[in-house]
Amino acid sequence: MLTKIEQLLAEVQNLEAHNADDIEALRLKYLSKKGAITALMADFRNVPAEQKKEVGMKINELKQTALERINALKEQFDTTDTDCDAIDLTRTPYPIDLGSRHPLTIVKNEIIDIFSRMGFVLADGPEVEDDMHVFTKMNFAADHPARDMQDTFFVEQNDADVAKNIVLRSHTSSVQARVMETTEPPIRVICPGRVFRNEAITARAHCFFHQVEGLYIDKNVSFTDLKQVLLSFAREMFGAYTKIRLRPSYFPFTEPSAEMDISCHICGGKGCGFCKHTGWVEILGCGMVDPNVLEQCGIDSKVYSGYAFGMGVERITNLKYLVSDLRMFSENDVRFLRQFEAAD
Repeated sequence: MLTKIEQLLAEVQNLEAHNADDIEALRLKYLSKKGAITALMADFRNVPAEQKKEVGMKINELKQTALERINALKEQFDTTDTDCDAIDLTRTPYPIDLGSRHPLTIVKNEIIDIFSRMGFVLADGPEVEDDMHVFTKMNFAADHPARDMQDTFFVEQNDADVAKNIVLRSHTSSVQARVMETTEPPIRVICPGRVFRNEAITARAHCFFHQVEGLYIDKNVSFTDLKQVLLSFAREMFGAYTKIRLRPSYFPFTEPSAEMDISCHICGGKGCGFCKHTGWVEILGCGMVDPNVLEQCGIDSKVYSGYAFGMGVERITNLKYLVSDLRMFSENDVRFLRQFEAAD
């Protein structure tokens, strides 16, 4: 077999061709499934064990030489026009501008990046949800106003059994409910997503918008942990000298609850029209996860505690880029969107 390999090696080293058809014929002769080199490989099993190493190396050398020689012949007949001045008839008659990320995407990714560096992992869930995950497991009473048609888009409504209602989620807390159902603590997740509410579209409100919510559940979690995480976020997002304050509030799924303000980064807290001369601007809601929520999701509230927070991406974008009208985010006006090319 070694003699046959040497003969073939000498042949392929001196291969010649006059056109593309000749090259294809040579490829079929040596490299196809029925070619000479493939036949050698099939006959390799009959080689004595003490010669297998030497013969195998020679066959590999033969195959590599054949490939290199045939490719070299192909290059000789390659007629591709490499002239950069040649006319490309497939090009559009006008230049196409490169796009950029949407401002909401830019800010959402920045929020996710900040919390990811604190150990939070991404979680996602469906936009079309059931009442159980949107409201019931989040400790909303059966007669809570948020369930009403004035606030929630119902896809399928069952008056006889509220739990069977299918809705467009009005907050991404439904993702938290699904995570708590299926994950053993400790849990540390960040839940970005689009939400829907039955509201009139104005400069300050829209029927759909984007949220980022966070959840941390473990043993001995305290409000102090929550405050430190939010302070770190505010300083990463708005600057190292940003201050925060927490004001008591109410949410069905947290107790105690708070709303968080940051010092106005326009006036430095001195007071201006943007912050209504208070020096503070609200950016998010937060609080300790209500024990009822933990129990509804199958977590022992006597062993575990946790905190949650949620913010509107549009709100953060407004503060960061001073966009005065929420409707601009969904109108696809390229004059507006081009202003964020440098921020991408």
